[in-house]
Amino acid sequence: MLEIIFGNQTAAKIMLYLFHYGEAYANGIAKDMNITLSQVQKQLDKFEFAGVLVSKKMGTTRIYQFNPKIGIVKKVKDLVGAFYESIPLEERERIFHGRRRPRRRGKPVIKNIK
Repeated sequence: MLEIIFGNQTAAKIMLYLFHYGEAYANGIAKDMNITLSQVQKQLDKFEFAGVLVSKKMGTTRIYQFNPKIGIVKKVKDLVGAFYESIPLEERERIFHGRRRPRRRGKPVIKNIK
């Protein structure tokens, strides 16, 4: 249903991804969500042009996040959050499985043994 509200499935996936991680870059979204990079970049440009997202350059990478300066964005985040919360926990863990930041140098890797 979220894809109907945002116009397409790519837009819905990007919104859910940004809601989960808080910020993201185009190539990371494309890889994690199995979407072509060009589709992701076009949709991010549309959201940024509309004022829903803002971006900043970090080195050669452009990082996107929700625009905190526009009041309507809080309502958009609330809408996306409602759909996010309706996804079963097992499904969310499957979709959003990866770590988004590099591990601190020297930090030991602890594996969960079940």
